[in-house]
Amino acid sequence: MSRPIMEHFSRGKYSPDARDVIWTIPNIISMLRILSIPVIAYLVAHRHLILALAVLLISAVSDGADGIIARRFNQVSKLGQILDPIADRLLILCSILALTIANILPWWLLILVGLRDVLMGILVLLLAQHDYGPLPVHFAGKTGTAVLMLAIPALILADAWHSPFFKILHLVALAAVIWGVALYWLAGLVYAHQGISLLQQDHDHD
Repeated sequence: MSRPIMEHFSRGKYSPDARDVIWTIPNIISMLRILSIPVIAYLVAHRHLILALAVLLISAVSDGADGIIARRFNQVSKLGQILDPIADRLLILCSILALTIANILPWWLLILVGLRDVLMGILVLLLAQHDYGPLPVHFAGKTGTAVLMLAIPALILADAWHSPFFKILHLVALAAVIWGVALYWLAGLVYAHQGISLLQQDHDHD
């Protein structure tokens, strides 16, 4: 069965230079970044916030480095393009879980983020059953992820010290987290609409 709609949605997901290789330097860096996420979550949950920030900084630097290396040395791979968003999702979810355990964030934010990721996981599985690949990243999703990736370190930093400035930083970062989660859900609704449309068209053609 031809998949013109899938090609339309998937176009641009992988660059023309992406290769079917696994063991590249960028992929190894991405895997190490994923392995660092439980360490960051443990440190935050136990309120070792300065050390958590240090590990988070190393992780952020490696995130930029693997992309530069991949493009510079022609090591762009399909696996790498999958690992990067997985690492971002895991970092967001695990960090919010740890911040919740440390009583820095309320539980309802964790529930919202977790529920959204579960629903998106179900959608991906349903699409895979119909031979569809991942949907293209929406602007709202990119923006929400970027906001959360900035707000999470800001929250950790704000709670590492106690002064009027850091109290204000905490409020700003908390507002940014809430805004990021809202964008996260907006993108999820867009993905759901796209995915359901594809599945409905498949059903109509059967």
